[in-house]
Amino acid sequence: MSEFTHFDERGRAVMVDVAGKDDTRRIAVASGRIRMLPDTLARILDGQATKGDVLGVARIAAIQATKRTAELIPLCHPVALTRVSVEFDHDAAASWIACTVTAEAVGKTGVEMEALTGVGVALLTIYDMCKAIDRGMVMGDIRLLEKQGGRSGHWQAGATA
Repeated sequence: MSEFTHFDERGRAVMVDVAGKDDTRRIAVASGRIRMLPDTLARILDGQATKGDVLGVARIAAIQATKRTAELIPLCHPVALTRVSVEFDHDAAASWIACTVTAEAVGKTGVEMEALTGVGVALLTIYDMCKAIDRGMVMGDIRLLEKQGGRSGHWQAGATA
């Protein structure tokens, strides 16, 4: 396992110096799920939630969050994103909605944190918009699925070397 990069030789938190890195195309894909009551899922999918278009608002929230990640995660570098996409899927039988965020940039540092932050905020937005009818929603399974670019190259969840 590699050494932690966000600590100096004295154990103090530092922002990683990326000045010596090459600009490369960076892509990260992250996902997560929110589980809810079947009635809550039905209302969201039918557009019957009291607060409006839940998934539309969650999509915008995810995009906004990716752009503001460096303000939320203390040691993240500000990244000039070139593209963000947000997709939702659902499983009526299991009563969940999944969110997948893809973030892209050309730069010296990756966009994993941006994709993960986008997923988290999308799920929180769904919770916020539906909590009046379902306070028991559970968010989870938030994880990086894939990253491309930079010195470490291509990584995919579940892939073996």
